[in-house]
Amino acid sequence: MRIQDKYEVILFDGVCNLCNNSVDFVIQRDKKNRFKFGALQDVATKTLLKDYSIDSEYLDSLVLISGDQVYYKSSAALQIAKNLGGFWTFLYGLSVIPKFIRDPIYDWIAVNRYKWFGKKETCRLPSPEEKEKFLSEKMLNKG
Repeated sequence: MRIQDKYEVILFDGVCNLCNNSVDFVIQRDKKNRFKFGALQDVATKTLLKDYSIDSEYLDSLVLISGDQVYYKSSAALQIAKNLGGFWTFLYGLSVIPKFIRDPIYDWIAVNRYKWFGKKETCRLPSPEEKEKFLSEKMLNKG
């Protein structure tokens, strides 16, 4: 079984502080262990990007892969909220706002994310406790 058939896979900009804080936010609230994570710059993640014909240089958006579905930008964020459960599920209600309104707001934040929140020199390294939550070559080759 492919990893994306068992888990929701969140791909993020590994050097972006906002993105890394968002990953921490999801990890802390992922009580049902629904999510796996991968930095868009990571070798293991680039393998997965090829499977979905996503440009390996793509760093402009959060990407959520669920089975054969790929979500980008605000749609990815809203799907993640929906799958966190509890209060966060209510945020999915914002999906009634059309993408042509949601995504420009998302893009504005994305364009300014390094300026507002900063940038790391290298991708995030998961702690030993988090390691099982992050994609690896071994994990992707199981499927």
